[in-house]
Amino acid sequence: KLIWNWLGLFLHEMTLPLLWGSLFFSFFNPQVVNGIEIYSMKIDSKVTSRFARNVITSQAVNRGNVHKEVFFDVELPKTAFITNFSMTIDGVTYPGYIKEKEAAKQEYEKAVSKGQTAGLVKASGRKTEKFTVSVNIAAASKVTFELTYEELLKRQFGKYEMFIKVKPKQLVKDFEIDISIFEPQGITELEAEGTFITNDLQNVIKKTFSDKKGHISFKPTLDQQRTCANCSQSLLDGDFTVKYDVKRTTPDNLQIVNGYFVHFFAPTNLPQLPKNIIFVIDISGSMSGREIEQTREALLKILDDIRDDDFFNFILFGSDVHTWKEKLIKATPENLDEARKFVRGIDTEGMTNLYGGIMKGIEILNAAHEEKFVPKRSASIIIMLTDGQPNVGISNTEDIRTHVKKAIEGKYPLYNLGFGYGVDYGFLEKMALENKGLARRIYPDSDSALQLQGFYDEVSNPMLMDVELHYPENEISGLTKNSFKHFYDGSEIVVAGRFADINQNSLTVDVKGEGANDVLSFTTQQDAEQTAKAFQEQEYIFGDYIERLWAYLTIEQLLEKRTAATGEEKENLTAEVLDLSLKYKFVTPLTSMVVTKPEDYDNQAGIADKTTEAFLTSFSLYPAAPPLYFSSPTWYTSVDGDPHFIISVPQKEDAICFNINEKPGDVLSLINDPVTGITVNGELIGDKRANSDAKSQNTYFGKLGIANKYLNLKVTVTSEKITVQNGNEKTPFTWLDSVTLQQEGLTLIINKEKNLVLSMGGGASFVVVLHQVWKKHPLHQDFLGLYTLKSHKLSEQTHGLLGQFFHPIDFTILEIHPGSDPKKPDATMIIKNKELTVTRGWQKDYRKDPKHGIDIPCWFVHNNGAGLIDGVHTDYIVSSLF
Repeated sequence: KLIWNWLGLFLHEMTLPLLWGSLFFSFFNPQVVNGIEIYSMKIDSKVTSRFARNVITSQAVNRGNVHKEVFFDVELPKTAFITNFSMTIDGVTYPGYIKEKEAAKQEYEKAVSKGQTAGLVKASGRKTEKFTVSVNIAAASKVTFELTYEELLKRQFGKYEMFIKVKPKQLVKDFEIDISIFEPQGITELEAEGTFITNDLQNVIKKTFSDKKGHISFKPTLDQQRTCANCSQSLLDGDFTVKYDVKRTTPDNLQIVNGYFVHFFAPTNLPQLPKNIIFVIDISGSMSGREIEQTREALLKILDDIRDDDFFNFILFGSDVHTWKEKLIKATPENLDEARKFVRGIDTEGMTNLYGGIMKGIEILNAAHEEKFVPKRSASIIIMLTDGQPNVGISNTEDIRTHVKKAIEGKYPLYNLGFGYGVDYGFLEKMALENKGLARRIYPDSDSALQLQGFYDEVSNPMLMDVELHYPENEISGLTKNSFKHFYDGSEIVVAGRFADINQNSLTVDVKGEGANDVLSFTTQQDAEQTAKAFQEQEYIFGDYIERLWAYLTIEQLLEKRTAATGEEKENLTAEVLDLSLKYKFVTPLTSMVVTKPEDYDNQAGIADKTTEAFLTSFSLYPAAPPLYFSSPTWYTSVDGDPHFIISVPQKEDAICFNINEKPGDVLSLINDPVTGITVNGELIGDKRANSDAKSQNTYFGKLGIANKYLNLKVTVTSEKITVQNGNEKTPFTWLDSVTLQQEGLTLIINKEKNLVLSMGGGASFVVVLHQVWKKHPLHQDFLGLYTLKSHKLSEQTHGLLGQFFHPIDFTILEIHPGSDPKKPDATMIIKNKELTVTRGWQKDYRKDPKHGIDIPCWFVHNNGAGLIDGVHTDYIVSSLF
């Protein structure tokens, strides 16, 4: 027994860091580093009138006899704003300060220049973004991390929901989730459940609610957390969900506190408006396989839910645009049956004529209104689904946005769904926001069809349209959005504002909206005294919550406007968001939080950033790796330059890169898929004048061979020409051509002197970028770059220098420390059960800007990718291009 105890202690001390999981409406992911014991984890949430303040606390102690590093990771809702962070080390608290991003960056870089070590891990989930901090603490020292964030809970399907991802991955001595809810309207229902909850754990969830107050507690003991009586594994692994709703004796509720008000509007028992809905669906080759199957599945389920007084149509776009019908069709049983046959026959073809598809949908919907073919009191909606970027017809996204906005003219909302990581999500989001809609990313997973159907369910029950909430203009300032195109059943409209006279304590509001039968009008009056009576349970209320709710909502909506704004308008919105963010201490995309510790802790400094959909929140003590600033990330693998390989890791929202140094004339295997028959090889070229040491000179890809042996297709690309060989027939092109070629199993688009886009057999798409240099340059030659999109279309047996990374990989970054370049720290990467020394740096993405490129931050693996790639790099040298 003594031996086993000693062995257990030894293994505990030697174990690699353990991730502690994630929590969406909340939570942390502390990592256990060698010798560190996390003895307490708690999330304490107080919700007052839908506005939630969450405090996450984690406590750790260093059980070792030397300094140790402890990590604190938090996955936050993307709609949340961090408002405070502090560390308490041996009784001394080090607070965080919110600063303008550039000022914070300067303070951060000052710490970087001192060469301290760094700790930063980044990842993002469907609805979350990660905040990470690490700190070195002395032997026997204790550290307490405390993070506060705030958010407004949204109402969907008739309930407010808090979703908590619980995954500690180990037993925790003091584990607790504590949620208190206070709603002055009164609580009608309160639910709490977990996917991991067993019969034994069911009784551990303590739930009570009475009138205005609700409380939920989940505090399992160590034994209750075990998977079995003597097991050391934790049972806590899954989703913990809290849902509730409030009493609604009137259509709305108005609350006034200290010169600010919030107005909640959610009428019930209204007849549903008929709807006119156009589905615009991408059927380009990249949608083949699981994507199109899931799209068909979702559309068939949606057809089952369409009401008989609705009108609908389908627009499909590949290289060409196809319509099911030339006008909107009423949802009769016969038409629905015909639509189901049409949907079952949807298949993929060609490239992505997004402009043609969306404009056709708008044309049909506009014609239906102009010809009075649809009811006057009906809600019109366009839902567009795409998984790629426009590359046929008008492909400039700015031009597409301009045409779409002019055609819709604010008459109805446009909802854009981006399928997977190949979309230009920033473009989809801007275009949707400009047209009173929103964008949503559909994640490529087994439940993609459910995601699609779930979004439709959110917008499938319009109850009112053209909703206007009117407030006395001379009494109110700083009013949030008060005009809404549609109100959907089960949702809620929230408007907040401040009084011009802070001493004013009453307000009258008029609300108007068009219902299915007539124009509806509501009038509400409220004064501060009535609100005060409803708010007698002060222990449930935190600070000036209505003022903070107003600031939160204002910043959120200003950031939305800023997304699509340009020029002076964007500058003004930026200034307004920055002012409010600093005043109310919110970490937004324009501010950062900095924590600096005293010299006893090596002047470690940290910075936290809040980002947009495509970004994530990061915080690290000491100088961190360069943040991942992508305006609209597209996940791909690529090789470009001399030659630099970039491997995207979507689940980390990060990238790994490496170089391959071989001699001119060598041909490297880049992609080899024995199942689909697709291969891609590249031949290296060097400088015009070879260096005496051929291995040390710059090399580039001067020739690419892309083939599909089952289709008997070969495409040879050089910096001078492109040759397509179909069987024995060869078709030559030059880079001076602008060509769209479609043959059986092949789509090829040449964009004159820029790039070509190629797909074979509905599989992966390839973009080849042409790099041209001055013809009289004494050294350099024209060369090529290769970018793969939709690589998941290839089989799991795909290999090659790029192909082996087409399927999920994971890694962990530890022990970040100064490198030879103070701006490029080194670190230890754990990948494929190996420890590699890597360096934080950048590589270039030249797809959109072949001349200058865009910097892509990545972890650089040295020595020709040794330890990262399978085998050694010379294993990938092949005899010829095909």
